[in-house]
Amino acid sequence: MLFAFAACGCAAVALTAAAVGGGIAANHQLGGIAYRTFTAPLPRVRSAAMTALKRMGIKPDGSEKIDYGERLLAKAGDRNIEIELEALTANTTRMRVVAKKDGGVIVDSSTAVEIITQTEKSIGTL
Repeated sequence: MLFAFAACGCAAVALTAAAVGGGIAANHQLGGIAYRTFTAPLPRVRSAAMTALKRMGIKPDGSEKIDYGERLLAKAGDRNIEIELEALTANTTRMRVVAKKDGGVIVDSSTAVEIITQTEKSIGTL
């Protein structure tokens, strides 16, 4: 009887874990946009982002001015990468990264998150 009770509990936990995991996967596919706010001025975050792209072997493909900041464009295989840097204050910069496959429908959130992670590591070394 104890085994049956324990087995029921495991099934419920497994079902809940599967539902949560499925929700996360859907969020990555549907959202696909990664954000991070850094306590650093925009030029420092830009430099760190460029270092991160270089470290990852991602080719920069230009930049353009946007309201309150700059948009960096890059290319990695069949992915078009867009990095928006927005100066919130003189010492606070918001970073938004989107990596889309050619055609612009399918997003790659894991690449976007890794660019932010590598940028964060680069800021520590600047």
